[in-house]
Amino acid sequence: MSDAAHKPSHPYHLVNPSPWPLVGAIAGGVFFMGMVLYMHDKASFGLAVTPGIILLLLTAFFWWRDVVKEAEIDKAHTPVVQIGLRYGMALFIASEVMFFVAFFWAFFDSSLFPKAAIGGVWPPQGVMVLDPLAIPLLNTLILLLSGCTVTWSHHALREGDRKGFIQGLTLTILLGLIFTSFQAYEYIHAPFAFKDGIYSSTFYMATGFHGFHVIVGTLFLAVCLFRGLKGQFTPDHHFGFEAAAWYWHFVDVVWLFLFFWVYIWGSGPGPYHG
Repeated sequence: MSDAAHKPSHPYHLVNPSPWPLVGAIAGGVFFMGMVLYMHDKASFGLAVTPGIILLLLTAFFWWRDVVKEAEIDKAHTPVVQIGLRYGMALFIASEVMFFVAFFWAFFDSSLFPKAAIGGVWPPQGVMVLDPLAIPLLNTLILLLSGCTVTWSHHALREGDRKGFIQGLTLTILLGLIFTSFQAYEYIHAPFAFKDGIYSSTFYMATGFHGFHVIVGTLFLAVCLFRGLKGQFTPDHHFGFEAAAWYWHFVDVVWLFLFFWVYIWGSGPGPYHG
């Protein structure tokens, strides 16, 4: 009788007060200020950026923990609530698209109308660019393959094939880690640094921001794998994984734009490094 008295009479979820939006905003501010200090050579990377990264990771962990509790223990994610979650995820991805539009805008403004200060050509005079048919092409194939494996995983889950779901998701995470490793290798061996001019600045801002999204997406999928191993997803109740799959496909599409416009078109006739 007591449980029935406290059971809500509507299918909506009234979110409990949470400290994590505020803590997350503070963590983002700390991370942003740390990056500014690091880029202006005011502090080392470890001293300036590490506190913000730790705060962001802690916020993500505890916030996701609370959301998982809402879904699995409180059973608060009813079909009506899931519709709202889908709209929220779609709007979040739309806001991410605007981020990349800004970076592409900066790249095209510099490349389509090169200033006299850089020789009136693009790439600027004296810049040795990366060969788009080397690591960039390999990373393109890796991400396209990861899009296939995450789709395989999703369809397997919807069909009740938990083994296929786990296998496809595990492969997707491994491919994400391989992509990030190749990206880090490319950055380490690149012939230009972030501060070497407009080409390097726009290149690192666009590809680096995408690389950050790959890392976030990989963590997102890793959380889903952990939850899947605990049996928390069912064929008709798995929006957490569905949102991660949406995000991963978004990362795939952005990389195709980066590969064709920044690496191939933006590199011009070379000369190519390595």
